[in-house]
Amino acid sequence: MEYHFIAIEGNIGSGKTTLAHRLATHYNGKLILEQFVDNPFLAKFYEDRDRYAFPVELSFLAERYNQLKAQLLNRDLFQEIIISDYVITKSQLFARANLNEDEYDLFQRMAEIMKSNLPKPDLIIYLHAPIVKLQQQIRKRGRPYEQQIRDEYLEEIGAAYSAYLEQEKSRILHIDTTLLDSKIDEDLAQLIAFLDGGPITSQAMFLK
Repeated sequence: MEYHFIAIEGNIGSGKTTLAHRLATHYNGKLILEQFVDNPFLAKFYEDRDRYAFPVELSFLAERYNQLKAQLLNRDLFQEIIISDYVITKSQLFARANLNEDEYDLFQRMAEIMKSNLPKPDLIIYLHAPIVKLQQQIRKRGRPYEQQIRDEYLEEIGAAYSAYLEQEKSRILHIDTTLLDSKIDEDLAQLIAFLDGGPITSQAMFLK
């Protein structure tokens, strides 16, 4: 497979971790999953966004950077297959939505320094999902601190991702998750066929 470092992205509840697990299992690859339980500010953030936005974003940035650095810099990216359920840029997208201007300027400078020390993914898989489906998935997985997430917040995060995808220079495979519900196994097989060098045959996918 030509893609040795694949990152999966999408809005909250879009199915990133589920797909990462399935691809890592198929390829016997190294799985890198975002850690939520270790962020002491996350539950507080959803209760008081203004007060806890900066510490929650700074904590996530440090955790993501340390995790990716530990997993990527000591591995042979030409031999191993690594599947992650996030990109480091995610920190900047959420920070843009959650921080005030002064906080974001400081955060951005720190994030750019960290990003420069990490390899970029060979391929980003972006999962598109409408707000109603995101909310269904959020309720289904049952994380208590997520149950009050508003549609407007998901729309804001989605807009941040859209702007990022427009300027991102990495290869991006877009997947419309609304077309996968009735034939997930078939589309997973088509995704794997593409990753193995074949053409895109699913109507749910297109490559940027």
